[in-house]
Amino acid sequence: MPKVKTNSSAKKRFKVTGSGKITFEKAFKRHILTKKSTKRKRNMRQDGIVSDANLHFVKRLLGMK
Repeated sequence: MPKVKTNSSAKKRFKVTGSGKITFEKAFKRHILTKKSTKRKRNMRQDGIVSDANLHFVKRLLGMK
């Protein structure tokens, strides 16, 4: 059987932590920041964690399943 390729766009967007959780950078932080509140911009600095509903799909893209 041939090897399954990892999805190239997914490996650039997601990162696996030491405990096995999958994180990603939050969106909407690149430009047009003047109308966004300081609290909103501050919360976008933290990495997001992939929810349980999407976890199986993201793991398949990363070749973890």
